[in-house]
Amino acid sequence: MLNLHGYGPSILQGTLLTIELCLASLAISLFLGIVTALAKLSASRFLNVTAHAYTTIVRGIPDLVLMLLIFYGGQVFINWFGARIGYDGYIDINPFIAGVSTIGFIFGAYMAETFRGAILSVPDGQLEAGYAYGMTRFKVFYRILLPQMVRHAIPGFGNNWLVLMKTTALVSIIGLNDMVRMASLASGATRRPFTFYMVIAIIYLILTSLSILLLNWLNKRYSAGIIKD
Repeated sequence: MLNLHGYGPSILQGTLLTIELCLASLAISLFLGIVTALAKLSASRFLNVTAHAYTTIVRGIPDLVLMLLIFYGGQVFINWFGARIGYDGYIDINPFIAGVSTIGFIFGAYMAETFRGAILSVPDGQLEAGYAYGMTRFKVFYRILLPQMVRHAIPGFGNNWLVLMKTTALVSIIGLNDMVRMASLASGATRRPFTFYMVIAIIYLILTSLSILLLNWLNKRYSAGIIKD
């Protein structure tokens, strides 16, 4: 049996924190992705330009560099703003909040491209038919666009989710006690880096494998009744 030298509970705790980080980051990225996708398809030039600038910047800068820029830059801005309003103390950003907001911000750009392509895959005639029946814009979105958009978005969403999950390993550099950081501390104390990093690799493999099974189930569910050529 694999000997973790008493660090098993800390690795497990770090794993649970990583899962929480994944789910919270996913929620933010989904919200930003949908908003950005709609902005890209909007007739408003301001919204369109802003959305394109957001996705271009995020996709053009490495995730690690963005994470460091947002974490340290955000900390500088918050303390600058605090000094402006008369607060003399130093404000230290919580690593979990910083990690969630950073990963959510990064993957919101990738989700936006996935959702934009999914929206464009829905025939305009179906949306026009909904308006012709007297549906409001919300009902057309909720009852016609959203169900079909989800079916087209699942493959791209699945890829983004798997990459997002693996990207959470980067948060260890900003001090969050996720499973990668716990493994780093354990390997430094025991001088057995291969053992602990192999455990982390297996845990990530298990999480991604379970995610793939769930995504395949979702794909089959939303593709039910669809005739394939």
